[in-house]
Amino acid sequence: MMNAFIRSSSCRSRAVRAPLHVRYSSIRALQEKFKDPTSPFHLPPGTQGPESPDPPPEELSPADEGRAKFIELGYDPDSFWEQPIVWGDHDSFQHVNNVRYLRFLESGRIHWMRALGRELGGPEKADAMIKGKGVSLILKSISLDYKRPVVYPDTLLIAHKPHPGPLHTSSNVDSPTVNTKRQAKTHFHVMGAIWSYAQRRIVTESDSVLVWYDYDKLAKCDPGEAARAVIQRRMDLGKTRGLP
Repeated sequence: MMNAFIRSSSCRSRAVRAPLHVRYSSIRALQEKFKDPTSPFHLPPGTQGPESPDPPPEELSPADEGRAKFIELGYDPDSFWEQPIVWGDHDSFQHVNNVRYLRFLESGRIHWMRALGRELGGPEKADAMIKGKGVSLILKSISLDYKRPVVYPDTLLIAHKPHPGPLHTSSNVDSPTVNTKRQAKTHFHVMGAIWSYAQRRIVTESDSVLVWYDYDKLAKCDPGEAARAVIQRRMDLGKTRGLP
């Protein structure tokens, strides 16, 4: 009985190994066809097989990559602003002077404010937002985090996104601890970021506080529910994209 059991186990073991032998035989047979000049699979020595019928993966341009990254991080596409670097942006240390970034962010912020104005009241409101007429925004404070130096030639992509605060970096501005805060009536925080086309990465981040300001009364103000809704929709961009 024991011998019969051993023979039975041996047979089952050989049955399990059989497909491996068949697989190796198939591979060897295919390799032989590659070497056989009469085979349609023949590959002459020193040559390669035909290219894949699948198209090669499309590589994103630096601009498209930057836009995709900012959208992934919840930045407002209406705020995207391209800033070419010129030789005069350099200082004696042969990189873009730190003060220049404030100007770059300002240009992006003004561009974004015009987009807010267009949504609130069309082209007329967009112009009023940057000419100190009626209710607009005024910068209260700003901080910068320089991550990598920038040199000419390069083009930068500037992006902004509002958040309730306090100050955060791009990696955690959409965390639950921030998203549970309510938007203040007279001000909000704005995260800014600068993407380098040459380096294909974020080179500077900023955070600022913008205050709703009535230029006719020369005082901060509550802009009303419509204005807060425009800002809130942009605060929610990261949430709608599934950011943590």
